[in-house]
Amino acid sequence: VNTKMAELKEESCNKTFDGKQMVYSHHSDVLKCDMKFAVYLPAKAETEPVPVLYYLSGLTCTEQNVITKAGAQRTCSKHNIALVCPDTSPRGVKLDGDDDGWDFGTGAGYYLNATQEPWSQHYNMFDYVTKELPDLVEKSLPVTKVKSIFGHSMGGHGALICALKCPDKYASVSAFAPIANPSATKMGSKALKGYLGDDKSSWEAYDATCLVPQYSGPMLQILVDQGTADSFYNDGELQADAFVRAAAGNPNVSVVLRKQDGYDHGYYFIATFMEDHIDMHAAALNAE
Repeated sequence: VNTKMAELKEESCNKTFDGKQMVYSHHSDVLKCDMKFAVYLPAKAETEPVPVLYYLSGLTCTEQNVITKAGAQRTCSKHNIALVCPDTSPRGVKLDGDDDGWDFGTGAGYYLNATQEPWSQHYNMFDYVTKELPDLVEKSLPVTKVKSIFGHSMGGHGALICALKCPDKYASVSAFAPIANPSATKMGSKALKGYLGDDKSSWEAYDATCLVPQYSGPMLQILVDQGTADSFYNDGELQADAFVRAAAGNPNVSVVLRKQDGYDHGYYFIATFMEDHIDMHAAALNAE
């Protein structure tokens, strides 16, 4: 019996594609609150540990959106990889202003470590998704230490910065319609200012377009899908093209940006290209 499982409380379990779609809750020391995350474990995990793909969700989402809408379980089952889906912010911490808007505070943690009060007490999502949660998952569940990461929108931003800031941690990275240059956009700037303060140089540490020219780790292949009918993209809030330009001079990074004609920002778009992304990650994960 794995005594470490005591740290995880099972919230739900549903058999799907021969594996199990689980939701667990646990106490987070980093976020100072109770959190939920989802994990899909393929059938193979019952007999041997499997590698893990992390999916970071977008603004307003919980762990539920991707596991109910994206159809990822089938492809993860095919490739014998686990899929871990964290929440998007600390929950139930009741800070002044955390529910004033959909793009800041609850459901909008931006996968950074806040430095401004009162946010810095709880909003340490970068450490949560890169350290605390993987440590817990690797200790408690039948998985290996081999991991990759991807995400959507704010979570695409999260996946890109996690891979760029932690050069040896992830075998591969991809994104759906990422907020790729938040310090240069209206919505991104609002969040970065709120969490990190007025000094714009501190924002660059959590901006993929600012980070990618300096990346010096192992060769990173990055796949980005962007719908052409995405209103956030067309309003200049996502900036995938700026990210591609910033990466162009760095020999350690190869970005493939696919413009997907007529697709918008939502889960119909994500579900369409989910298999492509998981296929790419599985090739990297299973090669390790």
